[in-house]
Amino acid sequence: MKRTIYDADHEAFRATIRDFIASEVVPDFPQWEKDRQAPREFFRKLGELGVLGFGIPEEYGGAGEASFKYMAVIIEETNRAGVTFGHFNVNTGVVLPYLLRLANEEQRQRWLPGLASGDLLLAIAMTEPGTGSDLAGIRTSARRDGDHYVLNGTKTFITGGVNSELVVVVCRTSPPEPGDRRAGLSLLVVEQGTPGFDVGRKLDKIGQKSLEAVELSFADVRVPVANLLGEEGKAFGYLSANLPRERLTIGVGATAAAQTAIDITTAYVKDRQLFGKHLADFQNTKFELAACAAEVEAAWAMVDRGIELDDSGELGAADAAKIKLFCTETAGRVIDRCLQLFGGYGYILEYQIARLYTDIRVQRIFGGTSEVMKTIIAKSLGL
Repeated sequence: MKRTIYDADHEAFRATIRDFIASEVVPDFPQWEKDRQAPREFFRKLGELGVLGFGIPEEYGGAGEASFKYMAVIIEETNRAGVTFGHFNVNTGVVLPYLLRLANEEQRQRWLPGLASGDLLLAIAMTEPGTGSDLAGIRTSARRDGDHYVLNGTKTFITGGVNSELVVVVCRTSPPEPGDRRAGLSLLVVEQGTPGFDVGRKLDKIGQKSLEAVELSFADVRVPVANLLGEEGKAFGYLSANLPRERLTIGVGATAAAQTAIDITTAYVKDRQLFGKHLADFQNTKFELAACAAEVEAAWAMVDRGIELDDSGELGAADAAKIKLFCTETAGRVIDRCLQLFGGYGYILEYQIARLYTDIRVQRIFGGTSEVMKTIIAKSLGL
């Protein structure tokens, strides 16, 4: 089915991104995977390209208001090429919206120009060794001491933790209220190099090798009160408001990955010969890819509707949960079935299908597990 959400401007942008990927990413990407992160200077190239400033007002050096469709184009094109822009999706798609919504004027002047240029990068530190989806169980704490907070705790699985100059830390600034475990959480922006702030080891993941995931620790880190983002104790509400966009982003990526799997598998089976004929000539091959194509078509329909709802400000928690659940589960099934058609070659990492297989698994976990998505959807049904 023809997709109708993109116009000529979006397609011109797509062509620019495709050329950029071919020249600036593809040649060096194998080294990024070995290093388990994109080089820091790459993000300044993204700044020069103008894609780090989506939503940042022009007076701060950004691109101004921009539809999520431009982010979606980047996600689609990086998946098509089998690469990433490092932790760009986290920096620009997940964390930047917090600053755009919550930063006061002094903070905007201090941070936004650097974020638009690529001189500053963002990460967010939510997950802790003992708390995953249960954000209300966060133990990292910050107590007020004059014009500073004193921050203590540990975070894990932090994407972009090495390259980012600013880390938005979710911490507890006051005890939970009776009957409300979510109260008392705040957002503090911690600057790289602050005494007591330590970036620990890179975690060795089974997939998404070019995205570093690190442990962070905070030992009596003094964070200026001026780095409080939004109001003290209101973080859970802020996180809930931003999660639909994050889950839409994951849904776009999962669907694009599944589409890529179909595309490369279709090309492979047309070329691969078995028992004297092409693999594409077997009925099982036709049926498998036909079924995969139908499922991914449905996922694109959900994604496109979600993008339209995001543009109009109507994307709700349950809508985003449905998109993430359906698209990530679909991508897992589709990529597995496509890998099967490669036979033994599908298990070899030099083949893109193998990397898609290992990369896709985490998308049913981060941003809220599939089980959490089902819980959100069930609540929307009154269950």
